[in-house]
Amino acid sequence: QVQLVESGGGLVQAGGSLRLSCAASGRRFSSYGLGWFRQAPGKERELCADINWSGSVTAYSDSVKGRFTISRDNAKNTVWLQMNSLKPEDTAVYYCAAVLRGRGGVTATQYDYWGQGTQVTVSS
Repeated sequence: QVQLVESGGGLVQAGGSLRLSCAASGRRFSSYGLGWFRQAPGKERELCADINWSGSVTAYSDSVKGRFTISRDNAKNTVWLQMNSLKPEDTAVYYCAAVLRGRGGVTATQYDYWGQGTQVTVSS
């Protein structure tokens, strides 16, 4: 069992930055693939970025590529999402997710554990 707790959301002006953190409890964190998803009102949950178990492989959606960076520290049981050059369209609830195998996919159903989410609001 894995419990995920996100933090770091908030209100920021367009062009600003935020760093989201996701702290995990439970064993075998270093075995899990991890992802950051987001969900805006009236929209489906979408993958922003994912990272494999070792941190050696990352991938980003086209909408955040070049602006967001996912990273992890297995010794600290933590994954981060650094968000730069934020836009109003980045406004959403951001979720951390974990999958028992070494790397997840692009759809939410492929992940086994979820955090409660953290709100990010970008003002224009």
